[in-house]
Amino acid sequence: MIVLVGLGNPGAKYALNRHNAGFMVVDVIAESFSFTAFKRRGEALVSEGTIGSWKVALLKPMDFMNRSGIAVSEFVNFFKIPLENIIVVHDDIDLAPGKIRIKQGGSAGGHNGLKSLDHHVGQNYWRLRIGIGHPGHREAVHAHVLKNFSQEEQNWLVPLLQALAAEASFLVQKDMPRFLNNVALRLQNQ
Repeated sequence: MIVLVGLGNPGAKYALNRHNAGFMVVDVIAESFSFTAFKRRGEALVSEGTIGSWKVALLKPMDFMNRSGIAVSEFVNFFKIPLENIIVVHDDIDLAPGKIRIKQGGSAGGHNGLKSLDHHVGQNYWRLRIGIGHPGHREAVHAHVLKNFSQEEQNWLVPLLQALAAEASFLVQKDMPRFLNNVALRLQNQ
């Protein structure tokens, strides 16, 4: 089983925040592949389905960002999921808006959701970073990530979400070079 974890904050008031980019990605994947409705399982909402020949669980921790690791730990420990089969999707202020990067392991880079995951499950999971841009001043970061994507940002966000979902089969196969290349090609042809 592959576990795709979207990071975000629970509740309607946070739904369109930049910090909820991870939730947005797993929601679009769930819809694109006709996954089951999200249901509460422990401290997370879980949706299940298949992408290609892979059984996939989509996970949205229902505690706040800085406690995301608890819900993920509960789920992956129960199902004995190895770290290399966990892909965490999250916002990243150090990437330009709309840019994506993926790697296995590494540091949390100041991201509270990743710090929690590192603490509760370890560090060797995959990290799909969605660039949301930096506000320019360290003091403005908190407000920046908790603001909704602007109407202008929707111009790159919606096509990116669609491209990520369209190429999800390569993501779950962990064919990361092909995944990144295909997403880039889709965005180029928009």
